Amino acid sequence: MLVMNRFVVTEDGAGAFTERAHAALAALAGRPGYRHGQLTRSLDEPDHWCLVTEWESVGTYRRALGAFDVKVYATPLLAESLDEPSAYEPLASAEPGGVVAVSTSDRATDPSR
Repeated sequence: MLVMNRFVVTEDGAGAFTERAHAALAALAGRPGYRHGQLTRSLDEPDHWCLVTEWESVGTYRRALGAFDVKVYATPLLAESLDEPSAYEPLASAEPGGVVAVSTSDRATDPSR
């Protein structure tokens, strides 16, 4: 599962934002099910940032959000992200030089289920 939280940060606020983002990333990285994460900044529009994390499953991500250190360091920062969808499930992947592997969705195809 991939989580992308996008932010718009003024140049004056970039220093404080990165400190808080590093603390949030460290808190998330300490939780079970965490696979990888990074703080990124747009090359074209330097006031646009993204905190990207990868998780074993939606359940491990949601459980991580309930941890005390995540509530202290990550939740306040994530609340400042742009109001848009942030959690995505992988439906296809490929390693360098590899073939595309297709995955089925965890979402029910029948909404009544």
